[in-house]
Amino acid sequence: MNGIKRAASRARRGLEKVGEFMRQRVRELQTAVLRHLAASGLALLIGIGSAGAQSGNPAAPDPSGKPAASPADAAKDSQHKTDEFVEAAQAINGPAGNPECVWLGRRVVRLMWRDDLDTAFRHLDLYDRFGCPGGHVQATFRCLTRFGAQIDDKVQRSLDDRVHACWINPGAQPQAAAAATPAPAASTAGSVTPAASASPAPAAAPAAPAK
Repeated sequence: MNGIKRAASRARRGLEKVGEFMRQRVRELQTAVLRHLAASGLALLIGIGSAGAQSGNPAAPDPSGKPAASPADAAKDSQHKTDEFVEAAQAINGPAGNPECVWLGRRVVRLMWRDDLDTAFRHLDLYDRFGCPGGHVQATFRCLTRFGAQIDDKVQRSLDDRVHACWINPGAQPQAAAAATPAPAASTAGSVTPAASASPAPAAAPAAPAK
């Protein structure tokens, strides 16, 4: 009886060892699989990053749909803005010609024209904090309304150029309409009856014979 118990105990310990061995093998297999997947994923990420770097990783498209400006265009635009600030400083006496007032004030006028009043008022508050004259904004916007017919959204910088021109000279007036051209003279060919030629003067009556 004791021999049977000892045999059963040995068999049980043997099964436990087999079970522990199998569990250890399973853990080792799982670890190896996870390491392989991690290595593969890292290699994939490195490959994608390298491909993006080699291709130049083009920038995301502009949400407005406009193509990204080239460095030459950006430099040209920057120079144009600088020239406008210099022009304003030379043409305007007082703080309205200061660069910060020109930049903020024109933006306020542009936003007001676009009916974005909430943003315009926020910029106007900053404009006031810089000590810029509020009356110049009003005069510029009044000038802009006079030139509304000449602003075309399809023409690049149409609004910006007009805002700047009114900022420089708020009293500007649209050019007077061209004088009406005189109506063309009516053709006389075949439409007017020629004037009748003057009839010859009647012959003078013969003088009476002297008696």
